Amino acid sequence: MIFKICGLKNKESLICCEENKVAFFGMIFYEKSPRNITLSQANTLVDLSKELKINPVGVFVDHNIQDLIKIIKFLNLKYIQLHGEEDQSYIDEIKKKFNLQIIKKVSINNANDLNKVNSYRNVDYLLFDYKPNNDELPGGNSKSFDWNLLKGQKIDLPWFISGGINEDNIKKIQNLINPHGIDLSSGVEESKGIKSNTKINSLFKKFYDN
Repeated sequence: MIFKICGLKNKESLICCEENKVAFFGMIFYEKSPRNITLSQANTLVDLSKELKINPVGVFVDHNIQDLIKIIKFLNLKYIQLHGEEDQSYIDEIKKKFNLQIIKKVSINNANDLNKVNSYRNVDYLLFDYKPNNDELPGGNSKSFDWNLLKGQKIDLPWFISGGINEDNIKKIQNLINPHGIDLSSGVEESKGIKSNTKINSLFKKFYDN
């Protein structure tokens, strides 16, 4: 099981993730999100991560592709997450320019949404998340979809599960569907957009001790 914590903005949270053997940390470049990060903040975290084992991930939502290209170059990103409705030509354009790995979000509400699983080419991971309503943000809504929809599914790519995951339900995910990875955000926050090292430590203690 690999872990990713999304929406980091400061060094203290990053070091806490490293101490808990988190593999990836997400930096959200989406202005409407309370977890939105500046390029300067991101650069500070990326520099620190070079001394650690945790990998930075730039998270984008239907971002202007030319601006996205500039950010990838500036931060020298090796992983990005596309959390909007980016199409195949958008994905191919990035892959043509960079040797990086792409995590592509798939929003899930019902079984029909799983038909998208095999429609993406040129991506390296899938991330299954709650499908937001029109008035909700693309992610970080503290809501889960029906995880039973993934039971018994044949998915060729490694995949993460996201949405409303916290220390009270994280073991259920492992027992129910055992994904390749778990993506956390609101479930380890003290308030919207503010990560809690206490909650991060508590979640991983509970996960590894039981």
